[in-house]
This record gives sequence, C-alpha cells and structure tokens, in this order.
Amino acid sequence: MSFLFSLLIAAIAGSLGARLAGRTKPQGCLVSIVLGFIGSLLGGWLARQLDLPLLWTPADFPVIWAIIGAALFVALLNLISRR
Repeated sequence: MSFLFSLLIAAIAGSLGARLAGRTKPQGCLVSIVLGFIGSLLGGWLARQLDLPLLWTPADFPVIWAIIGAALFVALLNLISRR
C-alpha cells in the first residue's frame, strides 16, 4: 500500500513540477511518475547540500522537494532541447 501511495505522490509531484517549469503539452501518467521520482532524488540531494529540512515527507517521500526537483529537471530538459 505504501508503494502505491508513493506512486500517486510521485505522479502529482511530477505533474506539478512540469507545469511550474512551463511544460504545456500533456504528458502521460508514467512520465509524471518518472519526473516525480527524479525530482525526489534531485530535490532531496539539493536539500541535503544546502542543509535544508525535507519538510513534508509522507511515506518517506519529500513532496515539496520532489516538486522543486521535477521543475528544475524539466527546466533543464527544456533548456537543452530548445533550438
């Protein structure tokens, strides 16, 4: 049950992070989940490097930092893929 809850949180975090970074094209649920997990790793790492608290972490998933990390990751992808 905890794994399914983590997938749901990752999907929401990935979707919100992509919207914050300016992604306007619709994306699938799987892409949102992957973005959420990448954002969680990137955001958690960033929080530890800056010595900041992880804030709200239901099921050991740093939601706020996952959204921030997903937004940073999508912004980086947009920067790289722009022509």
